[in-house]
Amino acid sequence: MLKSNKRKFNLFLFLTACIFISVAATKPNVTTLQKVANNNDSTQWKNLQVLPKNISKDSLDEVMHHFTKALGVRCSFCHAPGNDGHPDFPSDAKEEKNIARYMMKMTADINRNYFNTENSSMPDTIHVVQCMTCHHGNPHPDDAMMADNNSNGNMPPPPPPPQEHNQ
Repeated sequence: MLKSNKRKFNLFLFLTACIFISVAATKPNVTTLQKVANNNDSTQWKNLQVLPKNISKDSLDEVMHHFTKALGVRCSFCHAPGNDGHPDFPSDAKEEKNIARYMMKMTADINRNYFNTENSSMPDTIHVVQCMTCHHGNPHPDDAMMADNNSNGNMPPPPPPPQEHNQ
């Protein structure tokens, strides 16, 4: 009986130690908590010129994923590589990044000036024209449009010329 209780006690100690070690291993340390806090800090973003400086990481990621999908590209299309092999997001070394900024301003201007934003309770959420409107998954929409123009794509035929009336 004494041997059985000793086994139970040892098993209890062993399980307690396992739980303690598991909790200690999964508990974030102070530097991890500081990194998370810094990711939510609006001062982390460097060189944002069009997007709001206080944009959240999730919102910024959503915008960037929208771009990659609409243009059919990866991050490296606009972002120059850094010394560590990862994209150097603040860098302006690639002209594509400035083109993207121009396009963002252009679509915002079109949506603001040509669509019914004044009667909307949330005009910032009206996005009639987006990247996908022209790009359709192509980084250079003019190339895709040229191919469509050669084959007429889904365009209807032009109207017939007006007929002259002989009197």
